Amino acid sequence: MGWRCWKGSSNGGRDPPHRPGEGRGRYVNVLMGCLKPSVPGLRRGDEGGMSLIVFPAIDLKGGQVVRLAEGDMDRATVYGDDPAAQAMLFADQGAEFLHVVDLDGAFAGDSVNGEAVAAIVERFPGHVQLGGGIRNREAIERWFDLGVSRVVIGTAALENPELVRDAARDFPGGIVVAVDAREGMVATRGWADVSTVEVIDLARRFEDAGVAALLFTDVGRDGLLKGCNIDATVDLARAVRIPVIASGGVKGLADIHVLALHTRDGIEGVITGRALYDGRLDLAAALSVARAA
Repeated sequence: MGWRCWKGSSNGGRDPPHRPGEGRGRYVNVLMGCLKPSVPGLRRGDEGGMSLIVFPAIDLKGGQVVRLAEGDMDRATVYGDDPAAQAMLFADQGAEFLHVVDLDGAFAGDSVNGEAVAAIVERFPGHVQLGGGIRNREAIERWFDLGVSRVVIGTAALENPELVRDAARDFPGGIVVAVDAREGMVATRGWADVSTVEVIDLARRFEDAGVAALLFTDVGRDGLLKGCNIDATVDLARAVRIPVIASGGVKGLADIHVLALHTRDGIEGVITGRALYDGRLDLAAALSVARAA
């Protein structure tokens, strides 16, 4: 488990890391995670194990905060029109990590909600993990330059694995591979396409690449509050040597508690969205359960 971070900047740690060959000694990747100065480090559990990271999700569509059902852009529920304000609400409740998705970008193949992402990164005091339409080196570097801590690569991981390998080497701790599943097969391009590649096969392709984590989403559960597919998530974590982040269908504290019990199996974190927005899950309580398990 690792997060890219940087030290010795002139503005309190907010300067982005340099590109490869441009003074990379100014930042380090710390196994336990490194946060901006205003945020405490990752907590360990009561018995010394790693605590589960709870990522509140902010999905962006047309500059608004939305949640989709099963990744369907036509089934979007709008929860607000100020993404940065939503990020600060999560911070006020104790969030140290955010998972942000440019939904329009995922379908377009390039950034669409860049201004909203920039506003979130500027105001949120912790780490921002970003996905959606990141499919080339230029995009990866642009987001790191902006201050994003991790980028999530999905479609390009399947279609251009060397891009992922090169980026993981040059930006240690900064690359997450999305292994989104529809009935066990990898879904790409905003989940609109389903490949013939099994999730476990794609995951294993990157075991020696140095990626920070795998993001596993059961697309059939996402946004439906059916409960996280814990069995499939834990099976994946046990089958590979890369930390796994769970996503899709979280409906309450029970999901958080059970996943937290599997950190030693390789579960690094869990992403939750609709349950928070609908009031079914209290973020402060979820963070407490994650730390205590």
